[in-house]
Amino acid sequence: MISAKLGHFLDKPLAPIAKKISISPNILTILGFLITAAAAVSIPFNPLTGGLLILLGGFFDMLDGIVARTNGKSTKFGALLDSTLDRYSDSFIFIAVAWYFFDMDDLAGVIFTAGSLVGALLISYVRARAEGIGVECTTGLMERPERVVLLAFGCIAGWLFPVIVALFFFSHATAIQRILHVYKMTRLSK
Repeated sequence: MISAKLGHFLDKPLAPIAKKISISPNILTILGFLITAAAAVSIPFNPLTGGLLILLGGFFDMLDGIVARTNGKSTKFGALLDSTLDRYSDSFIFIAVAWYFFDMDDLAGVIFTAGSLVGALLISYVRARAEGIGVECTTGLMERPERVVLLAFGCIAGWLFPVIVALFFFSHATAIQRILHVYKMTRLSK
């Protein structure tokens, strides 16, 4: 939703900074992933630190694309690397949150977190499959930027359980929205 509405709106204001960054966008992608992995390690022990690291990792995830587009360094491999490391990042964060709930003896939290992970992965899978059959599919309420912001907020504010429940429902609703979108688009093309 954020991506669909705002797209690359930060490209222009951050272009002067991005032009000065000589580091490969792929290195920025890897740095963002490593920061997010550190967030995952932190969450079970200190959710506040984990939440702040999620935001920092998200900043690098945004910056890599801006640097790539601004400096003409966008590549198919870079897109694949970014997307793959995003899936690993999502998985690590959700596993860490499940671990946090497990340590709190909160079975409902563990179950909703596992379900949220499945929903997050399905959102990306449906988009990839849709694009594989030639249908653009960016529709839906809960894309990665929303997940990152909500998970960071949940960790920082101490509201992880309500955030995870919201992510569970909105992630699966988004996957279903995308399936219905593809159904509609493929029926129109008959």
